[in-house]
Amino acid sequence: MRKHFILGIASFVSLASCNKVIDNKLTDGKWRGEFSVSDQKFPFIFDAVNTATDSASVYLINGAERVPLNGIHYLGDTVIVPIEAYDARLIGTVADGVFNGRFQKLFVEGGDEGIPFTAVKSEAPRFEKVVTPVSTSLAGKWDIQFVSQKGDTAYNVGIFNQNNDILTGSILTNAGDLRYLEGALTNDGFQFSAFAGLSPYLIKGKFEGNESFTGEFYTTRGVTKLIGKRNAEAALADPYSLAYMKKGFDRLDFTFPDIEGNKVSLSDPKFKDKVVIVSILGSWCPNCLDEMEYLSPWYKENKDRGVEIIGLAFERKDDPEYVKTVLSRLVKRYGTTYDILFAGKLGDDATAKALPQVSKIMGYPTTIFIDKKGKVRKIHTGFNGPATGLFYDEFKQDFNKVIDDLLAE
Repeated sequence: MRKHFILGIASFVSLASCNKVIDNKLTDGKWRGEFSVSDQKFPFIFDAVNTATDSASVYLINGAERVPLNGIHYLGDTVIVPIEAYDARLIGTVADGVFNGRFQKLFVEGGDEGIPFTAVKSEAPRFEKVVTPVSTSLAGKWDIQFVSQKGDTAYNVGIFNQNNDILTGSILTNAGDLRYLEGALTNDGFQFSAFAGLSPYLIKGKFEGNESFTGEFYTTRGVTKLIGKRNAEAALADPYSLAYMKKGFDRLDFTFPDIEGNKVSLSDPKFKDKVVIVSILGSWCPNCLDEMEYLSPWYKENKDRGVEIIGLAFERKDDPEYVKTVLSRLVKRYGTTYDILFAGKLGDDATAKALPQVSKIMGYPTTIFIDKKGKVRKIHTGFNGPATGLFYDEFKQDFNKVIDDLLAE
């Protein structure tokens, strides 16, 4: 009897110990979190998988988007979720089923205190459902003005889908889109949020009749005022009109190191008599990653037609080891086989120093098309990624037509 009693205690202690270990770690399933930024809560959703194995992963969820974050590991009771694409991480502890931590950007000089968050395992939606959501529909295209705290205005386009009171969509700017947004209707308007690893977003809007709204776009940097007008013909400025070659120039001339430090020049024999695409990018830029995801397989399918691609990367640091690390991750992630060169440290005049023949670059990515004679024929600002639906389809059609026309010359 005493033997059985002792074994029973041992089993209980062992079970309690196991439960304690499990309780202090992420477990498989859907988690709902909130970032605390000033006086606002930015909700985000992630799915934890294979948490009991060495291949534990997290998928950040934004509508149809699932962003994989691999390499989850622990230092004692501290859980670390790397966000390699943006040189960042989620770090914190799990206790009683609550994941408390911070979102930190590792590239920040002197360390980043980070943005605090709390997450719990839950099937709850991103935004709490309201009993009587507004009857106005957000679905369709909208002209949206972004008015900064300084009074500067940018003219953008919103494209939204609505399924009952659940919303998805994106906002297109001349520099690119805000990627996948997910939200819901409120009593008098709507709200969206997104977190894909770079920085969390929160959008709040209030309808003013059926054809307009006002609202706020919250980021970690501050608040931007929104003014929306419904417009089925909403469109951005011509992306080929925003950057151009300076007077007296029709060619580029550059030499930059590749990931291994080898010098590569536009004048190298491999580019002679070929159509060349020059992509101005950064590993920190979500729209650049969308473009790279498109260009990498496209290049493999089309390089034998006489096309080359050169990526000119502008990074947060000019330390060679840092540059090699972030660009190597990028190349590995997308299976990129075209040249990626380090063109300089990110800054207001970085592109002007690297490409003095070009007018001011308005955004990342910017794509330059060069004909077989070495002349710049077109410069395209921004990238409409897969979150933009028909706009993405239109981009692909236009991109391929430009290349086909240049190859036919």
